[in-house]
Amino acid sequence: MTAVADVSSNTTDNRRTPAPAVLIATLSTVGVVVSLMQTLVIPIIPSLPAYLNTSASNAAWVVTATLLAGAVSTPISGRLGDMFGKRRVLFVNLGAMIAGSIIAALSTALVPAIVGRSLQGMAVGAIPLGISIIRDELPPEKVGAAMATISATLGVGGAIGMPFSAFIAQNADWHMLFWISAGLGLLCLVAVFVFVPESPVRTPGRFDFGGAVGLSIALLALLIGISKGADWGWGSASILSLFAVSVLVFLGWGAFELRQRSPLVDLRVSARPRVLFTNIASVAVGFALYGMSLTFPQLLMAPEATGYGFGLSMVQAGLAMAPGGIVMMLLSPVSARLSAARGPKFTLAIGSAVIGIGYLCALVMMNSVWQIALAGVIVAGGVGLAYAAMPALIMGAVPISETAAANGLNSLMRSIGTSTSAAVMSVVLANMTITLAGHSLPSRDGFHTAFLISVAAAVAAIVLTTLIPMGKKAKAEVSA
Repeated sequence: MTAVADVSSNTTDNRRTPAPAVLIATLSTVGVVVSLMQTLVIPIIPSLPAYLNTSASNAAWVVTATLLAGAVSTPISGRLGDMFGKRRVLFVNLGAMIAGSIIAALSTALVPAIVGRSLQGMAVGAIPLGISIIRDELPPEKVGAAMATISATLGVGGAIGMPFSAFIAQNADWHMLFWISAGLGLLCLVAVFVFVPESPVRTPGRFDFGGAVGLSIALLALLIGISKGADWGWGSASILSLFAVSVLVFLGWGAFELRQRSPLVDLRVSARPRVLFTNIASVAVGFALYGMSLTFPQLLMAPEATGYGFGLSMVQAGLAMAPGGIVMMLLSPVSARLSAARGPKFTLAIGSAVIGIGYLCALVMMNSVWQIALAGVIVAGGVGLAYAAMPALIMGAVPISETAAANGLNSLMRSIGTSTSAAVMSVVLANMTITLAGHSLPSRDGFHTAFLISVAAAVAAIVLTTLIPMGKKAKAEVSA
């Protein structure tokens, strides 16, 4: 049963109501900073084994831990925000990021680095919380554009993270990456304290600890299996066992959630076609987004002797891809206006189509840096349109008392898409190779295959979008 929103005594005459532009700017900045954590260490991955005195396989957990922590904490943060206050949980997210950054900055061994990166990953839940705060605080005519802007920050932070991190890593000690992260997190914490009011909307009920534990176990088993499949072997007993555990726990968790009065995830609401198909489409869009993040930089940095690479440094490749992040942010208000005029379903379909066009451009234009950069901008533009439309679809299909939890679940679906993409693209590029000077490198056909898979993901997103119901029937579901 869906709980009824409670507008508590927090609503007082002296309750702070900042200007909409200030609130949007604050929450957008938070979104960019926390999403930047996902790509923070990519430039130093080759050096991490030496930095942490460990093997390359073990060092990979420094990246994987952030992904896993973000996936687990996002839906939990959303539910806690609905129950106890979104601003309050936002403080917890940012506090975890600051603590994690400090731990990682002080680390010279694997375990503390993984702990620090896990705490950094917990901050990703700030983005769906920010979207929900916008719905609670702004007048209706401003909500669409504001939600689109904050939603786009998930891609923007990742796009600018590579050149930002690469520049620091090449000009300073690698620990500086984490000290700067801590400083950015502290600035965001202060900004939230000063400019973001606490939402008066609450969902009464007890926190579903059983649901949180079950979801965490199922997600960890699934995502570890996806992220480590290529290293451990897709047919290995370890990977097959992880997938089996994930399926069994998900089934048990679903049965458990359906019996709860205040579930962590209201599966009855999540099963509504508008929510369900939007979330599945989010997986496909997330898959297509990460395909660009993984393949384009490798293509730009491949040696010129391969016949297709351009021999760029990490900083140069990051700068070539950075315009995509800017385009994502610039297109968010366009997405809001398009959604207002034609509906968010139309915008999601258009965004998915643009993503596919971008990858087709990459497929036929691999002759110069500017062509790859242009393809990246097109893909990023499509992601910006699609990501900005998703909150509007979700918000229109769930009660106001469940906005943070519903947005958290949607963000989780995007994370599952990016995780799956990382696994699939890694397998493709690792198995379609050429040998150059004794080194194995992805082949031209490998990149072409990766682009075609991403096109297929974009087409899948379009098909799923056409299945999203709109109009009177969908509105009736919300009030049911």
